Amino acid sequence: MQKILCKVQKVVPLTASVMHVELMPEKKCDYHAGQYLQILMSDSDKRPFSIANAPRPDGSLELHIGSDPANKYASQVLQKLQSEPHVEAEIGLGKAFLRTDKIKPTILLAGGTGFSYTLAILQKLLASPLKEPVFMYWGTRTKEDMYAFDLLTELAQQHAKFKFVPVIEYPPAGWKGKTAWVHKAVLSDFTSLSSYQVYVAGRFEMAGVVREEFHRQGLSLDNLYGDAYEFI
Repeated sequence: MQKILCKVQKVVPLTASVMHVELMPEKKCDYHAGQYLQILMSDSDKRPFSIANAPRPDGSLELHIGSDPANKYASQVLQKLQSEPHVEAEIGLGKAFLRTDKIKPTILLAGGTGFSYTLAILQKLLASPLKEPVFMYWGTRTKEDMYAFDLLTELAQQHAKFKFVPVIEYPPAGWKGKTAWVHKAVLSDFTSLSSYQVYVAGRFEMAGVVREEFHRQGLSLDNLYGDAYEFI
């Protein structure tokens, strides 16, 4: 973990309820795809957010932060980022990062802005030719909430071993894809998960259900990763 001053480069909307934040650390920092940082509101108030990109040559860091005014935890951070040119952050936190020593078929499972965690891992995986298939399951309330739909669709067209499976809770008219709960979509597509590794981000309640139901469907808990599992 490194404590570093970061310049606030960008705070722009991705959707009506999600903001894209870009930070530039003032010195080089190391982290693994899938780790998170903490914005320091004060010495005793540190707020975690997934880093939404794999390490880049220029060192920049991307965050996707929910901007619902009712969520004071996140909206206070956004106010700070929009009003101050620099913030302090602790970078390189979390044990649920991509295991590059494990070459297994991989399922990335995200609910809502938990997608930012899986995006960083996906970027790292796609940086080299895939040796095993990778499946991205992303669940949102509406299609409008799925702000990287076009990007993921394009990546799936570019990489033969990558498949994107969007899951919409309230689908638009004519939607032919999967609906309802994103983890149920995985369970319906795989009769056994024994040969897979799974990276999951979303509400703690979802992570708990995933651990229980995926294990019943053959997933070894040694191959299940998510920051939520440090707390539940």
